[in-house]
Amino acid sequence: MERPAGKYAWSVTVGAKGQIVIPKEAREVFGIAPGDTLLLLGDVERGIAIPPKALFHALSARVFGGETP
Repeated sequence: MERPAGKYAWSVTVGAKGQIVIPKEAREVFGIAPGDTLLLLGDVERGIAIPPKALFHALSARVFGGETP
């Protein structure tokens, strides 16, 4: 089956300390670099989401005031 454009799926393993490693391809696709802060959202019914960094900046700007990048 061919994946739809712009749609991805990866599998990760949770380590003993509850940590996961974000696959290299995912980091490249989403521009995630060492030291970046990620926003982790959770919903008991829908699961966990890690939205793009731009959403984190936009949310911070709304909460604390200021310009979005």
